[in-house]
Amino acid sequence: MGLKILHFADLHLGVETYGRPDPATGQSSRFADFLAALDRLVDFALANSVDLVLFCGDAYKTREPGQTQQREFARRINRLAASGVPVFLLIGNHDLHNAAGRATSTEIFDTLAVKNVYVASKPAVYRIPTKSGVIQVVSLPWLRRSALLSREGAKDLSLEQVKERMQQALTEAISSRGSELEPALPAVLAAHVWVAGAQPGTERTMTIGQEHALLLSNVALPVLDYVALGHIHRHQVLNEKPPVVYAGSLERLDFGDEDDDKGFYVVEVGPGTAGGRRVSYEFHSSSARRFLSIEAPLSPNDADPTASVLKAIEAQAGDIKDAIVRLHITLPVELAGQLREGDIRQALKEAHYASVTRDIRQVARARLGELSAGAMTPREALKTYLEKMSVPPERARVLLEYGEKLIQGQTE
Repeated sequence: MGLKILHFADLHLGVETYGRPDPATGQSSRFADFLAALDRLVDFALANSVDLVLFCGDAYKTREPGQTQQREFARRINRLAASGVPVFLLIGNHDLHNAAGRATSTEIFDTLAVKNVYVASKPAVYRIPTKSGVIQVVSLPWLRRSALLSREGAKDLSLEQVKERMQQALTEAISSRGSELEPALPAVLAAHVWVAGAQPGTERTMTIGQEHALLLSNVALPVLDYVALGHIHRHQVLNEKPPVVYAGSLERLDFGDEDDDKGFYVVEVGPGTAGGRRVSYEFHSSSARRFLSIEAPLSPNDADPTASVLKAIEAQAGDIKDAIVRLHITLPVELAGQLREGDIRQALKEAHYASVTRDIRQVARARLGELSAGAMTPREALKTYLEKMSVPPERARVLLEYGEKLIQGQTE
C-alpha cells in the first residue's frame, strides 16, 4: 500500500482585489472565492482517502490576518484533522513577522495542541503517522532575515552578502536534516523558497522582504522521494527524480494569473523495484475564478466606436459570465466623447467584476515636444516615464496595471 499526499500552497486568504461586498456577510466576494477553492480541496482529500495534506506556506495575504479569516481557515483545517487526516502547515514569508518573538498566524494550532495538525516554523524532521504508515517530512520554512542579521559580524554585510549567507544557511539546513532520515521510510521536503530556474507568477507583485534563491541541486537530494514547494504562484515541475514541484496558488490573484491553471498536486509514494520507492504525481484543478482581458482598439475613422467595442465584447461572450473582466479600449482623442458607457456596461453585466479602461491617444503639440504632460492621459504619462527610466518590460507591465487601477478609482 502506498501513501497518498495532497500538496498545495499559497492560499493568501484576504486578497480582495476585483471583489464586491457580499450583502449577507459583509465580506468581499473574493474572500468567498478563496474559501470555496479551499472547500473543494478539503472535499477532494476526504473523498479520495488522502493520507496527508501538505501545505507549503502563505495561508494569508498579510502577516496579521483578521479574525474572520483565521476562523474560516481553522474550520477547514479542523475538518481534515477531525476526520483523521494529518495536516502539515509550513510557515511562509507572508505568515512570518520580521521581528523575532512575534507569533505567526498558524502557531495557534501548536499552542492548542490540535490533534493531527503539525506547524513547522523551523527546519526539522517530522515523522508523521498516517493510516497508510509513517512518513518523514523535512521542513524548510521561510528564513527570517532578521535572525541572520542578529548574529555577530552580520550587521555590516551588503545585501548581496546577506543573500549569500541566507542561501548557505538554507542549504546547510536541508543537508543536515537529510542526514537524519531513515532510509526505510518515505521522505519528502516541504519548503517555502525560491528555487533557481522556476518561472515566476504573481508572487513578484506580493514580495515581502529581500529575495533569496536556492539551486535545484540544493533541494533535489537523492534521499528524498518528493520535494513539495511553495512561494512561486505558477504550478510547475522543476525536476523528475526526485520530483521537485511547485503547487502554485490555489486561486487566481490578479491578471498576471489569467492564463495559469490553479489547483493542487496529488502525490502517491509506494513500493518500487529493487527495494526503492515508486513516486507518481498529478495536478488537479481547483476551478479558480476566471480572469479575462478584452482588447478593443479603435481607429480614427470608426463611424460607431461603441458598436466596435460591443463587437469585441461579443467575441468573448462565452467566457464573460462570472469572470473577472478587464476591458481595455484604445482610441484616438477625437472619439473619446462618442462612447456610450451605459451600453458597454450593460454588455458586461454577467461578469462577476468588470473594469473598463480607456487609453486615449492624442498627438502632442509640437511646440511643447513629445513629453508634454498636458497633452497626455495619466496612463500615457506613466508609460512614457517608465520607458524613459528604462524599467524592464515585465515590471513596467505590472506597474501599468496597478496604475490603471488607481486612475480608474480616481475617475470613479
